[in-house]
Amino acid sequence: MKYYIISGEASGDLHGANLMKALQKQDATADFRFWGGDLMQAVGGTLVKHYKALAFMGFSEVIMNLRTIAKNLSFCKTDIANYNPDVIIFIDYPGFNLRIAKWAKAKNFKTHYYISPQIWAWKEGRIKAIKHDVDQMYVILPFEKDFYENKHNYPVHFVGHPLIDAIADRTQVDDKTFRQTHGLSDKPIIALLPGSRKQEITKMLSVMLSVVDDYPDYQFVIAGAPSQDYDFYKTFIKQSNVHFISNKTYDLLSLATAALVTSGTATLETALFKVPQVVCYKGSWVSYQIGKRVVNLDYISLVNLILDKEVVTELIQGNFNTKRLKKELDTILDSYERTKYFMSYYDLEKKLGGKGASENTAKLIYNYIHD
Repeated sequence: MKYYIISGEASGDLHGANLMKALQKQDATADFRFWGGDLMQAVGGTLVKHYKALAFMGFSEVIMNLRTIAKNLSFCKTDIANYNPDVIIFIDYPGFNLRIAKWAKAKNFKTHYYISPQIWAWKEGRIKAIKHDVDQMYVILPFEKDFYENKHNYPVHFVGHPLIDAIADRTQVDDKTFRQTHGLSDKPIIALLPGSRKQEITKMLSVMLSVVDDYPDYQFVIAGAPSQDYDFYKTFIKQSNVHFISNKTYDLLSLATAALVTSGTATLETALFKVPQVVCYKGSWVSYQIGKRVVNLDYISLVNLILDKEVVTELIQGNFNTKRLKKELDTILDSYERTKYFMSYYDLEKKLGGKGASENTAKLIYNYIHD
């Protein structure tokens, strides 16, 4: 069968690749054409567009690139029509994917959505389009099933969270070898996860690095995003105990003592590695002012949202400064506080369910289109 998959970010590339592997187990004849990245390409099939060319962050950047986005939408529709897949699988990336879903539904293509848009946070009005244009929705957060089914009378499948699979299936790294390979000392590691796009890295990393000199007994390691080159990061690095490692975030988290993390999926990844963290966010003034008026959430981190309580401290906008960051970092380095984190993280993992999100989703997709 022919599968057309659309993901527009690094996380979508990871989950898309794992889903493709699971679909291959279900369907020995699976043929893939996709928008994604290097991980999906390694599985096989045809890469149409790389996510690096699709990532536009914030309201202003989207507006500046409307012509490019329009061209991509038009090209995508033509490409799907020419390929004529048995099913189209959308992975998150809602601004683009929901537009394609509307067109695809009108053309009688089967439309399946893996990893729901976060309409429970903002743009809840998108539920109308989802109910009309998406044949099957596969959600990965436990509260999403209740949101869709009880609030909006739209049945969905809770398949578990694919990060559990991604982390459980990774090859374990040897501490000594990893440190030697990357020029790290024996000092405890504080991981810095400043995001993946240049705009957010620029806003986050300078503040994160401002506390480095207060912790001479630790070494700070920046987790470089695969979408960015070292030349971009090195302009921020001034201190000797700051290191940079690209595209090895999971290995880094597996050895880290603590982490400073930009809000997003990385907060959940950090928690699943049982690393105490401070969650950070700072956007442009315009984006933040718009965002706080349209987002209806008590928390910004997935950890707190899933557990429905403040487990990890969130430093947002003006509160994300050197003084507050040092105070919160001191807290998560305290042995008593760390124990509380670990207990909460175990509760989090239970709520997310066990392994098998990719396999669960693949079986459902295959059975629906096979019937």
